[in-house]
Amino acid sequence: MYVVCVTVKVKPEFIEQFKEAIRLNHEGTRKEPNNLRFDVLQGEDDPGRFFLYEVYRAKEDFAYHQQQPHFFKWRETVADMMAEPRVGVRYFNTFPNDEHWT
Repeated sequence: MYVVCVTVKVKPEFIEQFKEAIRLNHEGTRKEPNNLRFDVLQGEDDPGRFFLYEVYRAKEDFAYHQQQPHFFKWRETVADMMAEPRVGVRYFNTFPNDEHWT
């Protein structure tokens, strides 16, 4: 499995618009054949902080995701909503092992 964790800091005046944009990206991503999870979390102490937890079967599946129309639309839509550049960290899954994801 290939996991991508993205932290996004959204300007306060754009929080609701961001939530709608990420919802649409989430829905599109979940239709991708090798996306296993796409969780969107919002900070309890900072409602403008979001954390995206994405799980794909393989690294190539994340590259595929980054070429999809819904991703391009999301990236363009939220560009001016961010208070700072988003930060993504990529991981190879260690546990649970692959058989737990099927």
